[in-house]
Amino acid sequence: MKKVYKAIILIVLLCGGVLSANYIFLQRHMNEVLKEDPRNDGISVWVYYKWFVNSSEINYDLRSVSAENSSLDVSRVMLQFAEKVKDYDFSKVYLSYRGKDKFYLKGGYFKTLGQEYGIQNPVYTLRTIPENVYMLNGERAYSVWEGGLLGVMGKQMEDLSDFSKAWYLDDFIKSMSD
Repeated sequence: MKKVYKAIILIVLLCGGVLSANYIFLQRHMNEVLKEDPRNDGISVWVYYKWFVNSSEINYDLRSVSAENSSLDVSRVMLQFAEKVKDYDFSKVYLSYRGKDKFYLKGGYFKTLGQEYGIQNPVYTLRTIPENVYMLNGERAYSVWEGGLLGVMGKQMEDLSDFSKAWYLDDFIKSMSD
């Protein structure tokens, strides 16, 4: 009987340690992002290691967005979080909505987003996000556009809008009608 109690205590301690590590290294930073900027009110994000234990990959899980928030608000929160964890090295950052993985960003690109936040032109950053988004099977989700500046910018902004819809907006709208 003592072995059973010891096993239960060990499992509880192990689970507590895993959850604590996820909070300390990731979610704590997201909570700071959400509290520091009043424009982030209405957005809820959980950030955790993939499967809660794989520290080389993280889930960026958008849980809820209020009707008052725009897709730019959601993107800004992600960029602010990237800035908070810019010194961390991840191989992938999975973009999820309500627990369902939708896409991923390569870790090096996510790190660059964090390093350039506040320095790089925000319009450039936003319009080039989609060309760095990958489907879960590893294929690019969007094209890398070439050509004249106005044509390229137009296509990139269309891709940004489509990316937001595919990541969370379509599901958000669907949940509002249920």
